Amino acid sequence: MTDDVDALARQVVEGSPRATARALTWVESGGPRAEALAARLYRHTGRAHVVGITGAPGSGKSTLARALARVARGRGRTVGILAVDPSSPFSGGAILGDRIRMNDLALDPGVFIRSMATRGALGGLCRAAADAIDVLDAAGRSLILVETVGVGQDEVDVMRVAHTVVVVSVPGLGDDVQALKAGILEIADLHVVNKADREGADRTIAELRAMLTLMPLVEETWMPPVLGVSAAREEGIEAMADALEGHLAYMKTSGEADRRRRRMVAARVLRIAQDLVAATLLRPDALEAQGSEATTLLDRVLRREVTPHAYARALLTRMGERTPDV
Repeated sequence: MTDDVDALARQVVEGSPRATARALTWVESGGPRAEALAARLYRHTGRAHVVGITGAPGSGKSTLARALARVARGRGRTVGILAVDPSSPFSGGAILGDRIRMNDLALDPGVFIRSMATRGALGGLCRAAADAIDVLDAAGRSLILVETVGVGQDEVDVMRVAHTVVVVSVPGLGDDVQALKAGILEIADLHVVNKADREGADRTIAELRAMLTLMPLVEETWMPPVLGVSAAREEGIEAMADALEGHLAYMKTSGEADRRRRRMVAARVLRIAQDLVAATLLRPDALEAQGSEATTLLDRVLRREVTPHAYARALLTRMGERTPDV
């Protein structure tokens, strides 16, 4: 397996689209092979600007990503698009709606598009998103657009993988800023009102700007711009690209880039640790496999002699004793 992993990692770093596609399949499938590949690629990452695009379903995120990719290519940048689609209820795979809407980009060798299924993960992203971003980064894509599935008000996982978060809204959805409540408003580095040619767009833009003025800001903190665009007509996309570049420059000069990377890495490590605990300890068969002492404790929890919290802490302690030093 080592030779296969090394060969694939080398081809990804060389920029092979075929190897990149295969690597993304590996990381989406998970397992020891995916972890080994991620380890080989990690030192080649950290160069791309990762932009998360989130917002309510139907706000035009895919069309916006397509238009932004076209502008970025015109500026000489290579682009990777990671589109997180809903899972098929039959196969569990991505439904591929975003790929269909971006077909005209498929012939451009400077653009790589991949759809990934949520596979039941909440928060708008799939669990393999961070590793997939690393693959595209290692493959030399200088701008990586991560389009979330669009789940509504709690879709904040994107801030844990993206340097810049774009929140997309549209006019005409009743309460125009309803989807921006409960955390979405606060995570945005750039607000984009798509379909700005519709009636009510000016009102939505004005409401967003008014809400932003009410948020407590520290001096010299980035003030998220609010831009009106029409992605379908490719109007306002150049200004959006300028705003993204402006935010990247701000992060580098202010030190926010280092702080944000630290938060992103911490969140990623915590997610991996949670998944490892779930995989090794929380399944019933795994609990039984801990031995007679664990089985006895489980029986005591069933008899309500020991609380689930106490048993969980005992399992974590046992896991810590078995985990070797890094």
